[in-house]
Amino acid sequence: MVEILDSTLREGEQTPGVYFDNHVKLAIAELLDKIGINYIEAGHPKVTSEIHQAVKLLSHRGLNTNIAAHSRLVKSDIDLALECEVDFIGIFYSVTDDRLSDVFKTDINKVAEKIYESISYAKKRNPNVIIRYTPEDTVRSDFNKVITASVAAVEAGADVISIADTTGFMSPGTKNNMYDYVKNLRESLHKKNLHPKIAVHCHNDQGLALANALDAYRAGVDIIDASVMGLGERAGIVDLAQLLVVLNLNHNEKQWDLSYLSELYKLVSFHSGIPIPANFPIIGENAFTHCAGVHTHAAAINPMHYEHLNPELVNRKRKFSLDHMSGIASLNFALNQLGINNLSKK
Repeated sequence: MVEILDSTLREGEQTPGVYFDNHVKLAIAELLDKIGINYIEAGHPKVTSEIHQAVKLLSHRGLNTNIAAHSRLVKSDIDLALECEVDFIGIFYSVTDDRLSDVFKTDINKVAEKIYESISYAKKRNPNVIIRYTPEDTVRSDFNKVITASVAAVEAGADVISIADTTGFMSPGTKNNMYDYVKNLRESLHKKNLHPKIAVHCHNDQGLALANALDAYRAGVDIIDASVMGLGERAGIVDLAQLLVVLNLNHNEKQWDLSYLSELYKLVSFHSGIPIPANFPIIGENAFTHCAGVHTHAAAINPMHYEHLNPELVNRKRKFSLDHMSGIASLNFALNQLGINNLSKK
């Protein structure tokens, strides 16, 4: 059974212009909790005092979900996350050749020592906190360096290794695919008798975030990151509603209450200032609206002629549009909705 980490409050706030007040973050978190999301990434406490306050607020709210904080591989960041009493800390540090040589001015062995030291430090301070280590830009990093860093992290106590497709680089059906990457990472760690959970964080730069996440799911990934409306850096990440519905309908993952999705999306859209596109799958205004006469005539008799997803699953209603493409079936449906059913056909 796969777990979901929602990053609307962390990755989502990295969308240009998006900021959620703390009372809004609380309302979003409570809806995510009702849906049954496993982890809510509440933010990076070191970034601002407001985010620090929000992370602490959510971690003390008594929600059933696990509240997560984001952290650099820096003890002061880790201390602040621990001080918030979160359930989960996501620590990141890139091991790409360019970042190691040009930015960090170090090598992979020194980085591995730093990873081990920092994660050991966090685990000693709170043995129960879940630690995720992410080699930022994982999929474009040297695989051997990813393994070296991941081994150090797990040996220090990390519970999760996250595969970050930071630039939306991966593409199903090519040599750079998430299915093979998940398999190879897990097998490489298993050979060293290390068995962390594997997570994926897929960006949508090519419009392939959901496809890559499902590739990872087929490979047996344990945790998938997503956000409401796919909010995040640049083109964002995996859209939460699309991911949950696909997993529910096509993979028999029934652990979430999808009836809260519509309310959640309206809330996030309103407070982010980003409208939901009319043709957005699942949640968009037109997602369950039939227009052309042939469609409406058949759908009025049996909706399954032109649907495979029941709108009631996500607390939506089926609609027929009246416009220049409409036929008599659309008109009759609209009139019936108004309680008018005795008009002459003349």
